[in-house]
Amino acid sequence: MSEQITSKLAMELENKYGAHNYHPLPVVLSKGKGPKVWDAEGKEYFDFLSAYSAVNQGHCHPKIVDAMVQQAQTLTLTSRAFYSDALGVYEKYITEYFGYDKVLPMNSGAEGDETALKLTRKWAYEKKGIKDGQAKIIVCENNFHGRTITIISMSTDPDAKKGFGPYTPGFIEIPYNNLEALAKALEDPDVAGFLVEPIQGEAGVMVPDDGYLSKAYQMCKEKNVLFIADEVQTGIARTGKLLACDHENVRPDILILGKALSGGAYPVSAVLADDDIMLTIKPGEHGSTFGGNPVAARVAVAALEVVKEEKLAERAEKLGKIFRDEMTKVDSEMIEMVRGKGLLNAVIIKPKNGKTAWDVCVKMAENGLLAKPTHDHIIRFAPPLVISEEELMQALEIIKKSLAAFE
Repeated sequence: MSEQITSKLAMELENKYGAHNYHPLPVVLSKGKGPKVWDAEGKEYFDFLSAYSAVNQGHCHPKIVDAMVQQAQTLTLTSRAFYSDALGVYEKYITEYFGYDKVLPMNSGAEGDETALKLTRKWAYEKKGIKDGQAKIIVCENNFHGRTITIISMSTDPDAKKGFGPYTPGFIEIPYNNLEALAKALEDPDVAGFLVEPIQGEAGVMVPDDGYLSKAYQMCKEKNVLFIADEVQTGIARTGKLLACDHENVRPDILILGKALSGGAYPVSAVLADDDIMLTIKPGEHGSTFGGNPVAARVAVAALEVVKEEKLAERAEKLGKIFRDEMTKVDSEMIEMVRGKGLLNAVIIKPKNGKTAWDVCVKMAENGLLAKPTHDHIIRFAPPLVISEEELMQALEIIKKSLAAFE
């Protein structure tokens, strides 16, 4: 059926039979390769969202797909009731890759964050000596860590939060990129951890001041508080380094990864920490039926190998500078600001004649480039890291042409 389906029918089916919890651009995708995707009628687009940075390695990367297919034909799932011949190999590879003692494998970014929260609380009671049930975790305003009840309990986004209470207690919200507020919150002896995105992606690619992460990390160390980095969107080479924390030589106590950990081929997330933290959780206290399954294990190894073999971090660093340089030269009244790091960038749009960021994204789609607004006035531009410089320049011409249509 998918071979004959039209874009119109696909949208009608989703609208009729699917929950209305997303508001997608009116584009129906049916094929992807590298930095490009095609709709049901065969129209070609540059993908400048990369499934929210899940397809850093490009759509349908042959090495990742091959690893997935081969394992899927052999053994897909054992559950963790038994060992598998794939999991230990993956665990050794990823812990050595990022430099940690242990990994706890999960499936989604939200599950990764939930795992990190549980680890932090368990560590607080077993190692720091906080009274049971009293641990607090500092989080930042305008954060985005997922959609579970506990995670939205620390959200300041009314769309994510309103109507879903009662909320989980135990969080202290402070402004992002504000070391004074962090210092004040750290005075509380019941604080166990500080959970932070090195760059706030969903908030609109909010890049903190230079030195913020390293100073925050040092402040946490002085108070025996865990520094927890949510690198689900910023990790795996997206910002021009393997991890966004690497820009400031910060090694998180707990590292959360997801999205591009599988190159977008399969749901894979991971939480990394050293023994002192990770071994506070004992058998039966946390787990997942699909977490660490054989397909996920093989896919993640392949995805991480691609990042190194194709030097995707270096490519993101170089092409990101070109993108920002070119966008700052664009003569458009609608461009208020350009910001970002590597190939995670945002353009802040000033409405003109009633036209907003959404209208710009619709126009770009008409011209063959896909991006999505966040918070009504910001467009995030994050192409797959395999995009070539020539392709990036072609994409920039589409963006410029689209903006010119509103002049």
